[in-house]
Amino acid sequence: MEGGIHKPESTEFRDLLYLTSKQPFILRLAFSAGIGGLLFGYDTGVISGALLYIRDDFEQVEKSTVLQETIVSMAVAGAIVGAGAGGWMNDRFGRRPSILIADLLFLAGSIVMAFAPTPAVIIVGRVLVGLGVGMASMTSPLYISEASPARIRGALVSTNGLLITAGQFLSYLINLAFTKVSGTWRWMLGVAGLPALLQFVLMLALPESPRWLYRKDRKREAEEIMRKVYPPEEVEGEIEALRTSVEDDMAQERSLGGAGLAGTLRKAFGSVVVRRGLTAGVLCQVAQQFVGINTVMYYSPTIVQLAGFASNSTAMALSLVTSGLNAAGSLVSMFFVDKAGRRRLMLLSLMGVVVCLGMLSGVFFAVDSHAPDVSLAGTALFGANGTCPEFDLAAVAGVEWTCAQCIKAPSGCGFCADTEKLLPGACLRTSDASRRACRAGRREWYMRGCPSSFGWLALVALGAYIVSYSPGMGSVPWLINSEVYPLRFRGVCGGIAAVANWTSNLLVTQTFLSLTQALGTAGTFLLFCGVSAMAFLLIFLLVPETKGMHFEEVEQMLGSKDYKAWKKFNSKA
Repeated sequence: MEGGIHKPESTEFRDLLYLTSKQPFILRLAFSAGIGGLLFGYDTGVISGALLYIRDDFEQVEKSTVLQETIVSMAVAGAIVGAGAGGWMNDRFGRRPSILIADLLFLAGSIVMAFAPTPAVIIVGRVLVGLGVGMASMTSPLYISEASPARIRGALVSTNGLLITAGQFLSYLINLAFTKVSGTWRWMLGVAGLPALLQFVLMLALPESPRWLYRKDRKREAEEIMRKVYPPEEVEGEIEALRTSVEDDMAQERSLGGAGLAGTLRKAFGSVVVRRGLTAGVLCQVAQQFVGINTVMYYSPTIVQLAGFASNSTAMALSLVTSGLNAAGSLVSMFFVDKAGRRRLMLLSLMGVVVCLGMLSGVFFAVDSHAPDVSLAGTALFGANGTCPEFDLAAVAGVEWTCAQCIKAPSGCGFCADTEKLLPGACLRTSDASRRACRAGRREWYMRGCPSSFGWLALVALGAYIVSYSPGMGSVPWLINSEVYPLRFRGVCGGIAAVANWTSNLLVTQTFLSLTQALGTAGTFLLFCGVSAMAFLLIFLLVPETKGMHFEEVEQMLGSKDYKAWKKFNSKA
């Protein structure tokens, strides 16, 4: 919210502690709305572990990379529609009803997945969950931002990012808790409905955004809410700042004339302020996904298996470390986003991401280059019917194979490692019988990676990537998008940016496993490294600093004739 009497440059995390101790309603509001971030994070993390067991239960999923990608990415496809609809619903019905509808969709999707008899029904549930997540992803930060004092707005909106990472961490814990329970993945996906139900109940007791109410001429309600948010000595100044800002926006909107979504879009793109704001906002959202974060979060256990850790439970336990680091990074963001600045945090974050993705690419190249050989004699021990067909042909031709070639065989084959994992093993046709025969001899069964002495390096690089990503690119793009749009276009512009985020997310999640097959794991991470370097350059050129600025100052900056994103703006100039 506007805060004409504050000194934004002095904003630090201690202001959050001070204000929330005096006005605890602020914290209650922020965390209740922020559960939308928890839902977002839980869904991101839970499918990564559930997918391992869905593959075990459904043979068609085990054998189809595209079907695995579809199960993961259909939630993202639903989120694209949900984010687009959420922008319109926010402006028409308000922020609070939009969050309540998102909760009901998420709850319904969780129940459908928990009782799904086939992969197709799982996909239907994923779409319903995605609709809810998409609406919540752009509504929760907006609601928190509009109901927060300006000098702690950054820290409070960052609670949404913190709860996203907390949801991811929680999902890995729950995944581990249900690994030994009958119906593993059904429990993992079904429990997701509980946070949605909790938020629904909490939001029933919270008010609408005061900015939205004031805009709808419900001024008394807006003022009553603000008296709960601001200390008594500040509230009158804040109400006056809000009144001036909203009335100026509405007067300008009336002067434009017209109505409807198409008319609103024409007006929005006709404004240089909106065009520059959307350039910055959409760029941040697309970059957040194209640096590869959701390949790590959606497929984290799979990536751990690619690094040479075959066991499902081991892969999930090690993935818990990356999720914990992500949550820790969000705490760092809350402390420093209003002190270091949005733009600086993103640029520093991207520098670390580029280095870590380069390291990951190098590690996976080493893993492939040093994969154990396939032993002809060792394979023969499992019988002719169990041997990988392509390996049989290669053996006849006198061509030697390694584990890396075995697991990439078109017919679908797995590598049964020797008890000394780095020694030559067997290349077998993928089947339950082959898997059981391999494990009966206390040997590990590999389908997505090979035994390696470099696996721990991949975990180190993965952890460093998360530490680099989370404080900057993890939280700041959502904050930028809550600050760079004029009020009259904030809902529709926020919807456009959220759709861009989810579309990018869909593209990445729907292609990651296919890319690892086409380019190799090393080549895929190298591709993400190059994209991250490009994102660094574009953000440096096109995204301005909004630290400590009131909404009207941001609008003034974006509308100035000599606007340059990399130059510091002086509102008094």
